[in-house]
Amino acid sequence: MTSSRIGFLAKERIVAGAGFNRWLLPPAALAIHLCIGMAYGFSVFWKPLEGALTDENGAPVALCSAGATSFADKLAGTFRAMSASDCNWSQFDLGWTYTLFFVVLGLSAALFGPWVERRGPRIAGLMATACWCAGLTIGGVGVRFHSLWLMWLGTGLVGGVGLGIGYISPVSTLMKWFPDRRGMAAGLAIAGFGGGAMIGSPLATLLMASFEPGSAGVARTLYCMAAIYAVFMTFGSLAYRIPPAAWRPAGWIGSAGEHPDAAEQYVHVESAHRTPQFWLLWLMLCMNVSAGIGVIGAASPMLQETFGGVLAGRADLSIAALRTDPDLMKRAASVAAGFVGLLSLFNILGRFFWASASDRIGRRTTYIVFFTAGIASYLLAAHAADTKSLGLFVGALCLIASMYGGGFATIPAFLADLFGSKYVGAIHGRLLTAWSMAGIFGPIIVNTLHDLREQSGRVSPDMIYGSILTTLAVTLGVGLIATLLVRPVADIHLHSAETPESLPDDNDARDGMRNQAEGTFSWSLGLAWLFVLIPIGFGLWMTGMKTLVFFR
Repeated sequence: MTSSRIGFLAKERIVAGAGFNRWLLPPAALAIHLCIGMAYGFSVFWKPLEGALTDENGAPVALCSAGATSFADKLAGTFRAMSASDCNWSQFDLGWTYTLFFVVLGLSAALFGPWVERRGPRIAGLMATACWCAGLTIGGVGVRFHSLWLMWLGTGLVGGVGLGIGYISPVSTLMKWFPDRRGMAAGLAIAGFGGGAMIGSPLATLLMASFEPGSAGVARTLYCMAAIYAVFMTFGSLAYRIPPAAWRPAGWIGSAGEHPDAAEQYVHVESAHRTPQFWLLWLMLCMNVSAGIGVIGAASPMLQETFGGVLAGRADLSIAALRTDPDLMKRAASVAAGFVGLLSLFNILGRFFWASASDRIGRRTTYIVFFTAGIASYLLAAHAADTKSLGLFVGALCLIASMYGGGFATIPAFLADLFGSKYVGAIHGRLLTAWSMAGIFGPIIVNTLHDLREQSGRVSPDMIYGSILTTLAVTLGVGLIATLLVRPVADIHLHSAETPESLPDDNDARDGMRNQAEGTFSWSLGLAWLFVLIPIGFGLWMTGMKTLVFFR
């Protein structure tokens, strides 16, 4: 399809004109990432779906994997769940939806990365909108008719494609607008993805509470969220602009003291994977994500099982006793949704804070901090889970969430430092296959160990997660070793970019070109930020309302 046929979607049609303010780009990116970031909050649906089918007395029917005592038994139960309509799904079954999210995200980012660079962020954002919202709708149909494979197809496969394209669409664009602050730009570009659950989890909880319980309420919630997200993501897509080829920030002196008009060295996208640096960064991202994604994906049930009645104001009740009282269970689930939102808040803050900090202390040093402090935090969380210290447990996992998000936001700037900015979007897309692997590895560790320990009958439900958190700490040790091995790319892989084309010789014209995208405050800038700050404010309010219970 040619540019002329797609009209206003063409990359050539979204080049910014004189006076455009580059600070309009972050709210556009946030509008998309705050929506697709709800993928992190899907654990709020697990408990309602685990008991979706009930008998004539209103009690949940048996799980499809009832009696499973090994990983092979769990897989057999999942295969049965794909076609059976007379048994309930387990956390292990539902966890595959979460795994599919990030497997397909990484694969689609790698596949569509070069296409996004060629076609521009606007058409990429609209395609992400269509896939993500269609995926939620199809997934809702699967939930409504208790069809596990249809839910996987919708949310996991179709929605996962939307995640991948939507995730990478703003990254290289914002780093081109902010070459003077690459880390901060990457943090702004993808901060919303970490904060999506902070908004989506309480929103989903409110919607489910307003509908009937069980699968019908979950399905209607997914339909409503698809409609809401379609509006926000369309706004973000249409607001994207790219800088003129010769644009540079006023007064910028280059990332290493060189003149900003000097030719930049870069590694071609087809050569990047032939360097050891690419695979070391791949391993670093995979280990960081594996550890974090397993915890975040099970955040809501993990808190409910570990701390039981404490969440509902009844410290004397275990999770088993709590499940016999629907009202107390709803109260505990609401607090657990607040926990998901709190993790999401630290996820989004960590993306901006750590990525901005990496501009000052360096990307490699930042990752060393992630892994060393992360190991200590997982061990501390395991101790808190075993000793039932709720405040310590929540605090440790919030720090983990901040560094988990910070790892995602720092990696694009790390890539640009090592490989240059010319192909950073496409290289970043390929590196995200590490997320695909982590999307399998992390949830399998958590969900398999959880279900096997639970069904063995030898471990109390409130003691299940301590050893799981200790296991996850080991994966961060592998990432730390990879970080220590990173060195600059060898000269043999480097090419020199031409001096930016069409750059005027006249100094006044050059300064004008640099200043044209700085702009000043305008109503459009204020409204754009207000559009994303209102839902962020809702998420902050709902999270804050439920946070005090963790520290009382």
